[in-house]
Amino acid sequence: MHRSRLCSLMIDCHTDDLGEAARFWSQALGRPIKPDSDPAQEKYVALVTHDDEPVIELQKVAHPSRVHLDIESDDIAAEVQRLEALGARKVEAIRTWVVMEAPTGHRFCVVRPQRGKMGQHANEWE
Repeated sequence: MHRSRLCSLMIDCHTDDLGEAARFWSQALGRPIKPDSDPAQEKYVALVTHDDEPVIELQKVAHPSRVHLDIESDDIAAEVQRLEALGARKVEAIRTWVVMEAPTGHRFCVVRPQRGKMGQHANEWE
């Protein structure tokens, strides 16, 4: 048995100025930039969210801009296998996560838990 849940909304930004992108999305979503984020030095910038909400992060990328989801799981291999059985395909394994593509063409990632213990609202899978 393993558990999984929606983890984050990743705003992939094909830009040279992640700081400007972070300022836009911060104002558009009404969420301040996390104080420890430095858009000038990082590939990732997080916005402030509450503990019971998905993480919102901007990511500097080389591919066209898009939004993708991350699903966190306490057993990445089992979750990837479950999603493949539903019709998703594995695109690439990167360090500690797996990039997948849904039958609809949407990319998403399966990542290890990012927000601590998987709480009571996580899905349990056989």
